[in-house]
Parts: sequence; structure tokens; C-alpha cells
Amino acid sequence: MLRWFAEHGRRDLPWQTDPTPYRVWVSEIMLQQTQVATVIPYYSRFMERFPTVTALAKADLDAVLSHWSGLGYYSRARNLHEAAGLIVGEHNGAFPDTLDQAMALPGIGRSTAGAILALSKDQRHPILDGNCKRVLARYHAVPGWPGESGVAKRLWSHADAHTPDANVARYTQAIMDLGATVCTRTRPHCDVCPVADHCATGLTGTPEQFPGRRPKKIQPVKETRMLIVYSPDGSVLLERRPPAGIWGGLWSLPECATHEDPYEVCVQCFGLETASVDALPGFRHTFTHYHLDISPLTLAVTDDSTDIMERPDLLWAREADLEDRGLPAPVRRLLEDFFRMDESPCQERLTA
Repeated sequence: MLRWFAEHGRRDLPWQTDPTPYRVWVSEIMLQQTQVATVIPYYSRFMERFPTVTALAKADLDAVLSHWSGLGYYSRARNLHEAAGLIVGEHNGAFPDTLDQAMALPGIGRSTAGAILALSKDQRHPILDGNCKRVLARYHAVPGWPGESGVAKRLWSHADAHTPDANVARYTQAIMDLGATVCTRTRPHCDVCPVADHCATGLTGTPEQFPGRRPKKIQPVKETRMLIVYSPDGSVLLERRPPAGIWGGLWSLPECATHEDPYEVCVQCFGLETASVDALPGFRHTFTHYHLDISPLTLAVTDDSTDIMERPDLLWAREADLEDRGLPAPVRRLLEDFFRMDESPCQERLTA
């Protein structure tokens, strides 16, 4: 596999250039649940803005979240920011040298910690990311879904047995690359696989039956109305979401249930008198566990009230302010479309 990696492995990914623990750590967090092609532009912008762990630790969380907007799973960004503060405050700005210390940081589990230490320090630690699970489950014909504890335990045992004592960084990258480019989820390229001669499922022609699938569940559908509340000067009201839960810590639009009166919500929650302008086209946003049907509604503030400014979880934002705010991707797109509509009431006010 190392010979195959020397000829066919990926060696031009941005985090492979100067693979410091910080650079590898950021890449590993971004790559969780996210494809490499999606991560690359985000990673480049993130590293340009936060080139060191100290820069990340000193940055405002809003700035971090704004550079994460669109990647999803925003708890990763919050944990990354928190962990950077701990590294600077408790480890003198150096990423921990031991697996236990690395796993003690927010957002870093066993596989991620092992990958960071293996790729940046050549330490011997097995890893078990999604690609490795697929390779090992097929190579050893391990039945069952890897999310089950018994299946995961068997895969960890195989991962440890295969991890060499030398050339750990190369092996770690090689097995990840093998899963990403050859032992793919569908239509694996067994004809060019360097370990095909000993692969249990490759020899029987059943690789796509492994690993076992996650048990299917019907995703529920939830509904909400997002309120685009805009002031006489053309600013839009944003509300910071609670730190835990979906879009935790991000700035979003006020919401109300479909059975609630949006005008009453504006009065009771924000002390704002509003009038309805228009209902924008609804759309569906899909999370891991459910679908969310969003119905946007614009409401114009009928006075110049600024009382909400006393609340840190609320702010008025113009279009230019959105760039530096951490916004969920669908909310950012909705606001960008709203501000740029030919008949946007904000556009009329700003150009009057």
C-alpha cells in the first residue's frame, strides 16, 4: 500500500504543505462529515484569516463562524475555537503531544487525535475515519453497521493491527487515500487496488455489501417561518441562536411557528410594531435527522425603535454587515437574495 501511495496517493492537498499539528488539526475537523473538494476552499480562506493557533484563539467567535458558514455542523467551529484557547492557555500554544491530552480537547475524538499526531508528528496511532472503516470492513469482511459498538470494536482492532511502527504518517494518509479514491462507497475500483489479492470481499465480488448500512429512519418534516424584519433605514433584524442545538451560536432570522401571529411575535419578543410586506418563496433545508420547511415573511418596522440594541443577542444588520457574521448558509442565501431583489423594500429605501 505504501508503494501504491508513493505513485498514486494525494500529495497536493493544502494541509499536506507544511503539515504542522495546527494545520492538520484544522483540516481533520473540517473533513469530518465533509468531502475534500468542499473543504479545500474553506480551508484556504480559514488559514489565511487564522494562520496560527494563537490567531484563532484571539479571534472573535463571530469571525470564526463566518468563515465556517456553509460547511455545516457548526459545533465543529465552536469546539475548534474553544480548543485553540485551551492550547494557548494550558499548552503554551503547542498542540498536545499525547493521545489522551489531544482527546481532552473539545471536538477531538480518538480517530481525529490519532490522525493529527500521526500525520504531523509520525506517532503510531491507529485511525478509523469513514474511509478507513470502509477499507477495513471490506478487507476483513466485517459485517454490520460501523456505528454499532461491537462492529466498531472489531474495526479498531484491525486498524491497530495494520498500523505499522514506522512510516506512520505515510501509512495513515495512504489508507485514507485508498478509501477516498479506490475503495469508494459505490463502484470500488478493485482492479487497481494494491491489496485486492488479500481482500476478503474483493475476492468474493461482494465489496459493496460492506460495511453494513445505517438502519433507515423516516426523516420527520418540521415547519417554521423566518421573519425578515427590516427597519426604516433598510437594516434587517438578526437574532443569535442559543449556543447548543442546530446552528448554535450563529446569527439567524427571528422565527415563529406557523400557528403564531408574526406581528404579535415582533411586539412581544422585540417590542417592534410591524406591517407585513410580502411572503417570499418557501424552501426546504435538510439536516441529518430531519427536513425543515422554511417560509420567509418580510415585515416592515413602522417606527424608529432601537430598544432591541440593549440586548446582546439582537442586532440590526445591513447587507455589508453580513460578511463578518456567522450565518447559517440558507439564511445567508435568503438575505443576500432579499437585499438584491429588484423590488426589495430595503433596496428602495437605500436608493431613495
